[in-house]
Amino acid sequence: MAKLFITLASCSGMFAVMLGAFAAHALKDTLDEYSLGVFQTAVQYHFYHSFALLAVGILAISLPDSLLLRSSGWLFFIGLLLFCGSLYVLSFSGVRWLGAITPLGGLCFIAAWATLAAAAWKSLS
Repeated sequence: MAKLFITLASCSGMFAVMLGAFAAHALKDTLDEYSLGVFQTAVQYHFYHSFALLAVGILAISLPDSLLLRSSGWLFFIGLLLFCGSLYVLSFSGVRWLGAITPLGGLCFIAAWATLAAAAWKSLS
């Protein structure tokens, strides 16, 4: 579990850097102000939750059998896909209904943080 989540977090962080650089250099003249803001929000949350996923992977070294920790990792990963992914696509496509997917990713992030807290409370006490 540790190897998987650390690898996913590392790849996620790499993509966050690439997408952030892409936005800074290539998109500022392509997207309107609203769409660029949406894209930048996606990059910001992408970074935050890549670090969170990395923390899950590091904790998994000491807690390899924690179902709560494993659940937290998968919820962070799914949240990245749904929240950030929907915002990335929305910024390029302008398809507003994609905004309905974003809160599902946000709920995954909230649940991931909650299960991470529960894993810490249960395993580290």
